[in-house]
Amino acid sequence: MHETREALDAQAQEILKENEGRELKAKDRIQIPVQSMPSQDPVVRITNMHEVALGYTEAQVRAEALRCLQCKNKPCISGCPVGIDIPAFIAKTAEGKFAEAAAIIKESSLLPSICGRVCPQESQCQLPCTVGKSLKDVDCSVSIGRIERFVADWARENNQEVIPTVAPETGKRVAVVGSGPAGISAAADLRRAGHQVVMFEALHKAGGVLVYGIPEFRLPKTIVEHELKTLSDMGVEIRRNFLVGKTRTLKELMEKDGFDAVFVGSGAGLPRFLNIEGENYVGVFSANEYLTRSNLMKAYDRDHSRTPIYNSHRVAVFGGGNVAMDAARTAKRLGAEEVTIVYRRTEAEMPARKEEVGHAKEEGINFLLLHAPLAIVADEKGRVNGVKLITCELGEPDASGRRRPVEIPGSEKIYDFDTVIVAIGNDSNPLIHATTEGLEVNKWGNFIVNEETLETSIKGVYAGGDIVLGAATVILAMGQGRKAAKAMNEYLATL
Repeated sequence: MHETREALDAQAQEILKENEGRELKAKDRIQIPVQSMPSQDPVVRITNMHEVALGYTEAQVRAEALRCLQCKNKPCISGCPVGIDIPAFIAKTAEGKFAEAAAIIKESSLLPSICGRVCPQESQCQLPCTVGKSLKDVDCSVSIGRIERFVADWARENNQEVIPTVAPETGKRVAVVGSGPAGISAAADLRRAGHQVVMFEALHKAGGVLVYGIPEFRLPKTIVEHELKTLSDMGVEIRRNFLVGKTRTLKELMEKDGFDAVFVGSGAGLPRFLNIEGENYVGVFSANEYLTRSNLMKAYDRDHSRTPIYNSHRVAVFGGGNVAMDAARTAKRLGAEEVTIVYRRTEAEMPARKEEVGHAKEEGINFLLLHAPLAIVADEKGRVNGVKLITCELGEPDASGRRRPVEIPGSEKIYDFDTVIVAIGNDSNPLIHATTEGLEVNKWGNFIVNEETLETSIKGVYAGGDIVLGAATVILAMGQGRKAAKAMNEYLATL
């Protein structure tokens, strides 16, 4: 049953009324139920690109904040890659002091509205939460991300945001390559220290994966634009349509343009394929291309966008991560009658967030589990008209700790699909390595860096995010950006 925002708000108001004026003990707080996130009705939302999750009401966010035990050892902070003082901002939220709560978050994170929406809190800050551990269910932890989203949105909508303070000018110049989460965090901390910061973005819009990878219905692009404006307000210059490695090499930035240090956060933009027969047929897309056409180029707006999008009826999406869910849910909104996630393990092994899997199911996405693609077949014009799949069973755990899929001989079968989207991950952007002599990378093309400072094999050049980690999360990339900026500030002080 789909509960309306009004019904959920009424339930929260009852909780606040019951606990008004009471001195709540830990056992009282643990008994307060988790506040559900209001969302668009599934039948309606598959017809639009508007945000699915509608955000807490004021009553809900305060009721959820009351669940926090304010633990003295603050285990939740250990799960946050950027070290936000989580109990402090939640305490302010419970009091209704939303501007103060938002200011506490901004001390550590420049992207709270974004992180509150897309970070996997269940495997980070909410995993060690004492409330969740007491109830033996991480889904019962305090909903830290939802509270963060509310206070960040409230501050933005009520013009109560705090622009981070910038130290006196140092005269040092720093280049930040890439305007995704790692670059944004690095740029913010470098600028706070008083350095002149120029950010270089290859595309015509800044934001990296936040604008080309994550769909509008999960992350409205107006929010990304607003968060980037904070950087500009701090004095960071953003140069778009500037492809480092081609427009300028890393060494040219330092030797010709006079940058004292460089941070590379160019991401993992090289899509992986399965290397099976038929991947070059018409109707086969990498998730990167498919999502970029829809998210960045607005191809879903057929009346106004000049970017074509493939007309699909039966879509197969290979993969089980968040990108696979994004691609499948986008295909549904673009008019496909039937969309199927094809995954070679079971749902328990899926790396996608539980919330995203749940939303996909609500929207009518099919899940064909324990199946692996062997080949893609096409008609006489080279257009996809089927996929040959083989049934799998789970064997012993592999290096990832998940049980390895084992193909069952003789179980091959051709399934009827007219579109295939491959969403099995990305490799690091190879351009900068290819144009930079002396830059060390590993066998996957990820930059090799000093674990403590994130400095590369080239003096003064640092890197973080997906270019180092491989495809990871927004908040992990942000954590790397902050870590590198700290080391860079120390390095710049010696020049």
